[in-house]
This record gives sequence, C-alpha cells and structure tokens, in this order.
Amino acid sequence: QVQLVESGGGLVQPGGSLRLSCAASGFTFSTHAMSWYRQAPGKERELVATIINPGGSTNYADSVKGRFSISRDNAKNTVYLQMNSLKPEDTAVYYCNVQLHLGARVNYWGQGTQVTVSS
Repeated sequence: QVQLVESGGGLVQPGGSLRLSCAASGFTFSTHAMSWYRQAPGKERELVATIINPGGSTNYADSVKGRFSISRDNAKNTVYLQMNSLKPEDTAVYYCNVQLHLGARVNYWGQGTQVTVSS
C-alpha cells in the first residue's frame, strides 16, 4: 500500500531553516510528481511546492518563492522541502502528497509534520 512518512519538522526562530523529508513506498516513485502542502490552524490546506519527474521541474506558491526549495532523490524514494528564511506565517502542519491515477485520480497523504516558527 502507498505510504508517505514525513519528518524534519520542529520549532525554529524567524529567519531560521528546516529541511523536511518524505519517504515514499508502495508505488513507482520515480515516475510520479510529488508535492508538499501545508495547513495552518483555521485555514484550508494549501499547495506549497511540486516537483515533476522526469526532468525535475518545480512549481511554488508565491508565498514561498525564493525561500523554499523542493527536491527529490529517486534512489531513496524521498522528496525534500528545504525551507529558509522562515516566517511566523509559515507555521503549519506540512503534508507530503502524491496523486495516483487508478482509474480515478486518488490523492495520498502522509501524517504531517508540525513546523512552528516563533521566537
């Protein structure tokens, strides 16, 4: 079965950095786009970044452009989110996502990892 396991969240001061990881299994990782979403308290889940494969092209939400970087290691079935210059408004639960086409499009999510940006 599909599994996505996030790690790397935590408490960081404004201006700091964190790197999130998402270990994937149960599908052919190298042929699927991977995304990071986040959900802050009282807000809807929003798309943060996507990395397409092959080719590795990326897309980012305007709010994180220039500060966040998504990457992947197909040998390790892992996708990363490097977050720099963190702001309090980046505080949220961050989720890894893959969408598989199984007749219909099915979204799979990890359990989420909490990122808190606070002094």
